[in-house]
Amino acid sequence: MLERIHEIPGVLLGADEYLDDFWPNFRKIDGVFWKLERVQSFREPNEPSWVAMLEGDWERSMKLVDGRSGVAGEGEGRVERFSRRRIRIVEQPVTPYVQWEMHVLALREAAAEQVRVLDAGEVAEQEVGRRLPELVVLGTVAMYEVTYDASGRHSGARRIDDREVIAACRGELDKMFAAGEEFRAYYEREIVPLPAPEMSV
Repeated sequence: MLERIHEIPGVLLGADEYLDDFWPNFRKIDGVFWKLERVQSFREPNEPSWVAMLEGDWERSMKLVDGRSGVAGEGEGRVERFSRRRIRIVEQPVTPYVQWEMHVLALREAAAEQVRVLDAGEVAEQEVGRRLPELVVLGTVAMYEVTYDASGRHSGARRIDDREVIAACRGELDKMFAAGEEFRAYYEREIVPLPAPEMSV
């Protein structure tokens, strides 16, 4: 089902419309909060540590990431009624963005999120002609295919309301999560030893 999400009818939302739609549904979440990440490079112009990386200042970027430790766990400090699970699909060699994001996730994973990593080869059979979607699932309440423009900047989402489709996707995400590698082991082995990424001008 995940590979067919682009074919499923949905409500098209711009970036601001997505946030306006997302938060009321988020407050009604009745199960696992899922996030599936497949794209290997995004633009995060409002994130100072990402901007520092883009400017070639990896040391400053990492200091700014470390400075996020007090706010990294969005649910930290309160007991939430649901679990947060993220599946990060990674291609080799890792892109500068993924390398940077993994350091951010190291804080989130320690604070509030369960993260698993899958090599892109593990999903190759599902990606004949098209990559898997960027997906956010709010239990059984709502599911969003998050969209990005050609530059990798967030542009909005498609909300999918079909409960059978949501249930099928949740089942597939469960299986992918079970097959994924624990984040901390992957991070320590594959990400921590990497040198600073080389940014193209």
